[in-house]
Amino acid sequence: MFTPLDPPMETLAAEVVVVGAGAAGLATALNLAPRRVVVLALGPAATGWAQGGIAAATGPDDSPALHAADTEAAGAGLVDPLVAAMVTAAAPGCIDWLQAAGVVFDPGADGRPARGLEAAHGRARILHAGGDATGRAILAALTARAGASPHIHRLDSAEATALLTDARGQIAGITVDLAGRRLMIRAAAIVLATGGIGGLYAHSTNPPGAVGRGLALATRIGARLRDLEFVQFHPTAMDLGSDPMPLASEAIRGAGAVLIDGAGQPVMAGIPGGDLAPRDVVARQVAAAIDAGGRVFLDARAAIGPGFTDHFPSAAAACMKAGVDPARQPIPVAPAAHYHMGGIAVDLAGRTSIPGLWAAGEVAATGLHGANRLASNSLLEALVCGSWVARDILAASPDARAPVIRPTLRGPSADSGDSAAAVRHLRVAMSRQAGVLRDAPGLDHLIGLAAAIEADPKQPAAIADRALVCRLIAEAARDRPDSVGAHRRTDTAPLASREIRHVHA
Repeated sequence: MFTPLDPPMETLAAEVVVVGAGAAGLATALNLAPRRVVVLALGPAATGWAQGGIAAATGPDDSPALHAADTEAAGAGLVDPLVAAMVTAAAPGCIDWLQAAGVVFDPGADGRPARGLEAAHGRARILHAGGDATGRAILAALTARAGASPHIHRLDSAEATALLTDARGQIAGITVDLAGRRLMIRAAAIVLATGGIGGLYAHSTNPPGAVGRGLALATRIGARLRDLEFVQFHPTAMDLGSDPMPLASEAIRGAGAVLIDGAGQPVMAGIPGGDLAPRDVVARQVAAAIDAGGRVFLDARAAIGPGFTDHFPSAAAACMKAGVDPARQPIPVAPAAHYHMGGIAVDLAGRTSIPGLWAAGEVAATGLHGANRLASNSLLEALVCGSWVARDILAASPDARAPVIRPTLRGPSADSGDSAAAVRHLRVAMSRQAGVLRDAPGLDHLIGLAAAIEADPKQPAAIADRALVCRLIAEAARDRPDSVGAHRRTDTAPLASREIRHVHA
């Protein structure tokens, strides 16, 4: 299958390369049939960790227009209305596609998929599979279908190391570290579906490998990025001493659980929307209570009680492992980096500013989420936009005979022995200086730290890429002095209080 080149590089050709094997990557690959697709997979996909479910207007009292209105309201005025309208309109069909792919959604009394309520949704429109294991169920079904497809070739333990362009500035290939083997894949169409950046933070709900690999790959060839300052912090990551932090799904509050402080007083009292306010609002309240020296707990005892394990098995298992019985004890929680609204700038077809390069899922910035993602819109966006990317590639018919390229590659650097320390310092600094609350002096400190690590010739390329993404996020946060959505500056004019309204309430 591989044609040897000068050692230690091998080369092969593909019609399309998809980098990432989560919801966005697999949706893209499956919809590319009959094109021959190489899918690069590295570590666990964040899709499998998604608990909250997938949002779609499938109820008789709901509509895509109402779903879009909630999406725009949560996004703090920065959502692209056209994108919101198109994605929410595609949502019911996405649910049908998932069911055809083998996903079994939890049924309601009428036998149809049950619809749950989550924060900032004006209607119950969240569908779940396996309780709080929706992402795992979707990933399993799509992985099985991709594995049975003759046109998809999956390479596991495959780390993309560089995107390659030709003399015209168009995509011509990609280099890959395949468990120690160095490959060059010639391709005129590449899709980045690499996920998010939560692993850059000390407090995160994401897989450790979610460190912005796609952002680093894209920016090193000049792709345009946008909205990098908008990082969503989930307000109820379970503070149980784990890294990453297990998630207490939004659906737990949707089922009636409340946030309380150490004295048992409600944390969200007097806040519009209460415990179901948008995530940016709840995260700030929880962070403020913790910064004041207290702890915050999610109390599900009265609302859910003995049924907690049946309804939320993943969260219950994490609690029990740490010695907390959520049916009888409140769960300690804290905000943690959860989702990146920013990313590689793309249009509705997923095209980036580099010809031949597309992006889908969390790595892409479509304009759907604005400054604050509406709960359970992430799986939806990944699946819908992945299918749109595939449709655009099929229509574009890129030339699979990419020109022969002889790139100048950054070779592997000797590990200085300080890489682990560099990663640790970056993660702590990201949580402290680019976390829920930010100010200019802290961001400048973070920028300096990241720049120094990025420029250190003794650091491996992967560490330099990590530092690059940290620096870009911090610079974007420093350059936006106003507070909006998930981006809160404490050293500029305070954010005006905003009521959470649903036009259809």
